[in-house]
Amino acid sequence: MSYVVVATYVARSGEADAIAAALQRITPLARAEPACREYRAHRSLEDPNLFLIYEEYHDEAGFDAHCATEHFACHIRDECWPRLAQRTVVRAQPLHTPPSAALFADPNRGDG
Repeated sequence: MSYVVVATYVARSGEADAIAAALQRITPLARAEPACREYRAHRSLEDPNLFLIYEEYHDEAGFDAHCATEHFACHIRDECWPRLAQRTVVRAQPLHTPPSAALFADPNRGDG
């Protein structure tokens, strides 16, 4: 079962572009982590100060490993967080396996 984290960031006035740049820098680094299944950062079309980050890992330990990386410390903790007016985080598990994952799941791995 996957471990999902959805974060919303609201930038302080004048800080949104710096946050967008930091999120663009961390995305390929996070995606290269062994436990990362998905890492996608989004910017709201209605409010350019609002960001949504969708992350999916093999398990909670994978997310914890992500949070312990140098690139998380640099781009998220040190670059993004000080520029935020607000941050929310929701940790979740999918209610079901997506159909596409079920089609390609290895029955011996126990993840599908």
